[in-house]
Amino acid sequence: MRDIFRRRRMWRARPALKGSYDVVIIGGGSHGLATAYYLRERGITDVCILEKSYIGSGAAGRNTTILRSNYKTPEGARFYDASVKLYEGLSQELNFNLLFSQCGHLTLAHSDRALFVMANRAEVNRLQGIDSRLIDPDEVKRLAPAMYVGPDCTYPIMGALYHPPGGIIRHDAVVWGLARGADAGGAEIHPYTEVLGLERSNGRVDAVRTNRGTIRAGQVINCTAGWSTLLCDMAGVGLPITTHILQACVTEPVKPLLDVVIVSSQMHVYVSQTDRGEFLMGAEIEPWTTYHMQGTLNFLQEVTRHTLELFPQLEHALMLRSWAGLCDLSPDYSPILGKTDVENFHVSAGWGTYGFKAAPIVGKTLAELVDTGRTPDLIAPFALERFYEDRLVSELAAAAVSH
Repeated sequence: MRDIFRRRRMWRARPALKGSYDVVIIGGGSHGLATAYYLRERGITDVCILEKSYIGSGAAGRNTTILRSNYKTPEGARFYDASVKLYEGLSQELNFNLLFSQCGHLTLAHSDRALFVMANRAEVNRLQGIDSRLIDPDEVKRLAPAMYVGPDCTYPIMGALYHPPGGIIRHDAVVWGLARGADAGGAEIHPYTEVLGLERSNGRVDAVRTNRGTIRAGQVINCTAGWSTLLCDMAGVGLPITTHILQACVTEPVKPLLDVVIVSSQMHVYVSQTDRGEFLMGAEIEPWTTYHMQGTLNFLQEVTRHTLELFPQLEHALMLRSWAGLCDLSPDYSPILGKTDVENFHVSAGWGTYGFKAAPIVGKTLAELVDTGRTPDLIAPFALERFYEDRLVSELAAAAVSH
């Protein structure tokens, strides 16, 4: 009977660091874990994941769980669509319930110009085979009957971009499922292991210095999100990235009112209801650069004011908690993914607020890059050198409110 109630680890306890690994992944969030998981499919198992805190302590555990692929550029739409398709089968593949709800995603339009932009995005999406279309206020009301769609509101709803495959997923479940899968494939997970420096010679990173010792590395992958520039500086690789905070908050649990994701670019707010009944609300990134993840009163005032314009019945709902996370923002709002000038040093950076949506496809493509040495076609447009060759992939304004 004792074995029935024994608490078993989801992955192995942290082992001692070996002297060397074929692949060292820095960052124990969704991207680092996904890369380790997909490396095992290619027979690469001598892998370690270094995380300076607990697994999922960074952006992977602080995001607002929205998945979608209705992006503005063909390159971005194809990339994120591939990720959503992987997410659709990931629960079964990992044998771990990720609580993925493809409830649909609505980006509201409050002006004629916004309708034009939504129609343009819908056409780009359809050309890539992505289900995305413009709908009128009546269909918006049918999809979100609890939301106020009347003509006398501050920002009248004139239509919306409707993306049925979009939805929400449990972020901590994604982290745990990928960690368990990577561990089962032989990768070593090393939480509370901080990288202190990278040792370079002959155009390569030879070793990674940590607070637990130095390890030699065949290939090194930087998956540290908001801390990407600091890690890349250690390797002598400059990134055109600024780091900002993004805040979010949830109410106390209430009865089911909303089963679709709501986004408004004009009001700079997005709203969804979690499986526990909490109303989850977020807004735009803060305009200043910082690593200080401290919430602000201004955010709470603005996000609650605009949420109440859409859902006035939440007026007496209590705020449960709020938090902030780091966002690494590139100049064109698209990621920096793949090789760098340092031969064996690869990056997954510049995600802004899109990173969690891309976790599976990032892992799959980086695993292919490590295995073959060739950049997969899907991520070729996101190479670092595009900023020096004037080949930007601008997703500016495609996210409505940076998500």
